[in-house]
Amino acid sequence: METWWHALTFSLGYNTSVVTLGSMLLAAAAGMVGTFVLLRKRALVSDAISHSTLPGLALAFILVGLVTGDGRLLPALLLGAAASAALGLWAVQAISARTRLGEDAAIGAVLSTFFAFGVVLITVIQSMRVTGQSGLTGYLVGATAGMLASEAQLIAACALGLLAAVLVMRRDFLMVCFDADFARTQGVNTWRVDLLLLLLLMAVVVVGMKVTGLILIVALTIIPPVAARFWTDQPMAMVALAALLGTLAGYLGVTLSSVSEGLPTGPLIVLCAFALFLASFLFSPRRGVLASLLAYRRFRQRVHLRQGLLALGRDEPIFDGLTLSLLRRRGYIRRDGVATPPGQAAARDAEHEERLWALYRERYPDDALHREHAGLTPIAQVLSADAIMALEAQLMGRREMHP
Repeated sequence: METWWHALTFSLGYNTSVVTLGSMLLAAAAGMVGTFVLLRKRALVSDAISHSTLPGLALAFILVGLVTGDGRLLPALLLGAAASAALGLWAVQAISARTRLGEDAAIGAVLSTFFAFGVVLITVIQSMRVTGQSGLTGYLVGATAGMLASEAQLIAACALGLLAAVLVMRRDFLMVCFDADFARTQGVNTWRVDLLLLLLLMAVVVVGMKVTGLILIVALTIIPPVAARFWTDQPMAMVALAALLGTLAGYLGVTLSSVSEGLPTGPLIVLCAFALFLASFLFSPRRGVLASLLAYRRFRQRVHLRQGLLALGRDEPIFDGLTLSLLRRRGYIRRDGVATPPGQAAARDAEHEERLWALYRERYPDDALHREHAGLTPIAQVLSADAIMALEAQLMGRREMHP
């Protein structure tokens, strides 16, 4: 228990604190840029970019290894990965723009080709007489525990730059994400905005390879925004919430790894992100499974209760068990099925509202189509008092004409 407390309070040592802060900042940055990528419906592009970094990383290792004898020069590796990712991104854009193939087909072709080429280069590296080959696999599956202070500072600078770009470009990003055609009419260069967004994504992927690996970094750009979508409809609130969920996933993942020997940190961060997504999926009060089930249950009860009251008002027999149970629970019927005085009054009110709704649908059919569950909601909660008075007058006029 004491170890858990030290892990949660950044008291396990300098290296663990560096790893924790670096992972949290990376996950926050990935969540921010991933939100716009998700809203732009280009989530798979992050997968293509991450897999496209492998051949550039391997080529940079080979070149540096041939020159110095040790290929583990971080600036060169990041530069090679960025160049390769940029080439992969250009290939996806070129294939989807200049051929009849869709973007998903272009992503699949680029992803598989670049990754296969990278695997071949890694096989070549294993046979070279240079040092550092074992460290290269850390970029595939992540080597978070070995994060240096300089790498954490690089991640912090990337997160800060990304936050500044989001704050400055948020209007253009949102316009392009939701309606690119409208954005063009407002003078926004959608091609440049898309390019900037993808470059920010590429920066996160390249910088984050050391934390979760190029295979799992894509999860941090997709899972937190998807989880945030369950909680809000506001785009900028979704950006902030995705950053917060990503930060929490990084914090929990490193904490679990630090108190459990032998467990890899990067995959644990991704699993914690998935756990947050699962919690959002199940328990979100707006779109969660539990909320949807409760809403369905309430809606079903409203339908049965209204149909039961209408049946009481028309003196029709009721056989449905749920309807009878609801009527008894409300005190509208006795155990033998006979309506109580409150039940008779409620039945008269339900019949009256049903006639008002029928008249409303007859007089205003177009408007009635846009009223959700117009027969179940009390009419006073939907229409204004003047509109209800007009319907009452028309209904009374019909009664006088047809007594």
